[in-house]
Amino acid sequence: MELMQAIESRRSIRAFKEDAIVTADQIKEMVKAAGLAPTWKNSQTGRYYLAISEDKMEEVRKSLPEFNVNSSKNAKAYIVTAFEGKRAGFDREGNPDNELGDMWGAYDLGLQNENLLLKAREMSLDTLVMGIRDADALRKAFDIPESQIVVSVIAVGVRENDVDMPKRKEVDSILKVF
Repeated sequence: MELMQAIESRRSIRAFKEDAIVTADQIKEMVKAAGLAPTWKNSQTGRYYLAISEDKMEEVRKSLPEFNVNSSKNAKAYIVTAFEGKRAGFDREGNPDNELGDMWGAYDLGLQNENLLLKAREMSLDTLVMGIRDADALRKAFDIPESQIVVSVIAVGVRENDVDMPKRKEVDSILKVF
């Protein structure tokens, strides 16, 4: 699959096929792609936690509001995303290098996660990124250190049906050329 085809066909899927299969090896390929994204001073602070066993997937579901549980029904894996705090956007002494502080770590994780989503699509897998979750429950379920900031849960599976692309803004409405 060409890059633009992956970009144009990627969707936030809320209906996954029940009989699809997703393997840990496929997720590893996706995380490898995530790790190729640029990061602040090559800090590579993104961290990923995979729930692929039914027990762990149930723990993730318990951390989600009901509408996200319903939207991710039949997902075959959940990936919890986090990043090491106080590294991206900080100097060696732990002082912020700019006014964004830990928001830079979230920015870097966003770049990494987009690579992960596009790699999933290239592999004919689909995703749903969910930001409303109980970070403390996920931290406990996956033994996530306090130094890491839990950001999202990504459901992975195969789409039940094709989904139309939602309307997008025109380039001229989001780009100012000087």
